[in-house]
Amino acid sequence: MQGVDLHTHSNISDGTLSPAELVAAALEKGIHTLALTDHDSMDGLIQAEQIAKSQPIRLISGAEISCQWARPATRKSYGVHIVALNMQNPEPLQQLLAQQQKIRAERARQICNLLIPLTGQDIYADVMVQVDGQADRITRTHIARALVEKGVVARPQQAFDKYIKEGKKAYVKFDGPGLAETIAVIHQSQGFAVLAHPTRYDLSATNVRYLIELFAGHGGDAIELPPATEPASTRQMVDRMIAQFNLKVSVGSDFHGENMPWIKLGNVPKVHEGQAGIWESFQ
Repeated sequence: MQGVDLHTHSNISDGTLSPAELVAAALEKGIHTLALTDHDSMDGLIQAEQIAKSQPIRLISGAEISCQWARPATRKSYGVHIVALNMQNPEPLQQLLAQQQKIRAERARQICNLLIPLTGQDIYADVMVQVDGQADRITRTHIARALVEKGVVARPQQAFDKYIKEGKKAYVKFDGPGLAETIAVIHQSQGFAVLAHPTRYDLSATNVRYLIELFAGHGGDAIELPPATEPASTRQMVDRMIAQFNLKVSVGSDFHGENMPWIKLGNVPKVHEGQAGIWESFQ
């Protein structure tokens, strides 16, 4: 939807622009409705609001929350991201995010410790520099950047592929809350729960459909539409599930900045006829 981008990141998490710079960039792109959705944090909103309040842009409060879900027939749990949007009473969500940040800080330390015997490098101090000494902001992207700076790998993606993605020796699972709890807390905060990029979790089509059904069953509000770069059949599957469970849609670029230059701010998928945008429900 031109002018709407409800999934973006600043340097409060793993983006490269400050919250203020992100708002300025959105204005240049002609975006009129922008959500700042940093990983497990709403700390950038105050800075972003200082710029947005005097400009022709609506800033939506948001956060991208790491949580878990599982199929009853298996013992395996899966990670999933839920975007929380437009909280009118953010206190319940802030309490959850504080817990998330403690988990994030401990996980980062564990990953860096696992990397020492694998790479011969203790990069924790270098990672901390990237986040201004705030360990609860560390993501795997920061760790990947540090491995590039140390010459361990040539590109951030190589760090994921060799060391820190699921199944590799330095991977540490993010042990976040369950899907139902996450949606419930967002609703307690008078916000909307959006299933982020549902087709980007390396799941089978069967599991994607099950995830969307589970999300809807727990009261989720909207599905983030797949980008136009994904196959038409993927979009058709998601559209069918949205219609089946009477869900709204969200559009977001998942913009991060220079570390993911192929993702452009404001470049979001088109909403098809008959689909209702979640932004139409914002107060």
